[in-house]
Amino acid sequence: MSSDTQALGTGGDLLRISPVIPVIVLDSAVDAVPLARALARGGVRIMEITLRTAAGLEAIERVAAEVPETTVGAGTVTTPEDVAAAVRAGAQFLVTPGATDRLLAAALDTGLPLLAGASTLTEILRLREHGQQTAKFFPAEASGGTAYLRAVAGPVPDVLFCPTGGISRANAAEYLSLPNVSCVGGSWLTPPTAVQSGDWETIERLAREAVALAAAG
Repeated sequence: MSSDTQALGTGGDLLRISPVIPVIVLDSAVDAVPLARALARGGVRIMEITLRTAAGLEAIERVAAEVPETTVGAGTVTTPEDVAAAVRAGAQFLVTPGATDRLLAAALDTGLPLLAGASTLTEILRLREHGQQTAKFFPAEASGGTAYLRAVAGPVPDVLFCPTGGISRANAAEYLSLPNVSCVGGSWLTPPTAVQSGDWETIERLAREAVALAAAG
């Protein structure tokens, strides 16, 4: 297990692994391990595999078992049942699009780092009341983007965000320049055409470009 994974204890630790957390939708779990290895070669040793497809859980299980240098989490976790399934698969962190009472309770009960989705100050304050100093700002572009994050830095300067939703190579650096943004989530690192064709060189190159965003931010 990597030192990053061993040290992983909070959402804040999670956000420091990479300037970009790849948000990945896989149609085949077979692609998970070579994809994770390509990202890691490029310097991105974290990945959020969403539960939007039937392959999600098996993909998480394969990466957790075969790519120890990568911290793998479950995304699009929307029910307590999803939480339990993600834990059984070996997920090392959880990402939710929002946070109902039951979902938040189930996720916090696991003790895993959590990036719960929030897009309003009420949601952010509610997460903070539950001890969460980090949140997924989602859907970022549709919810006000960088202007919104600048505004909420006033009342909640102690909360760090991972904006996701509408983030691309073109606007990622602008988000990363904000003091309350530690990383961004994006799907551009893993274009479906490259994954489906096994073009791991392209994935590695995109990962290297993503790591360089830290300096640009």
